[in-house]
Amino acid sequence: MPATSQAQQKAAGAALSAKRGETKKSELKGASREMYDSMSEKQLEDFAETKRKGLPSKKS
Repeated sequence: MPATSQAQQKAAGAALSAKRGETKKSELKGASREMYDSMSEKQLEDFAETKRKGLPSKKS
């Protein structure tokens, strides 16, 4: 399932980075922390790899 906004795509990328151990979980805030706790690495990859071109900044 692709991300529906640029903000969602960025949050998924941050959560994915923490899942992989590249950043600390304590550095996550808001949506990215919720995504880290509730989504698998594969789901986060699907959201994070969404192309940003044409996506709105924020989900309305």
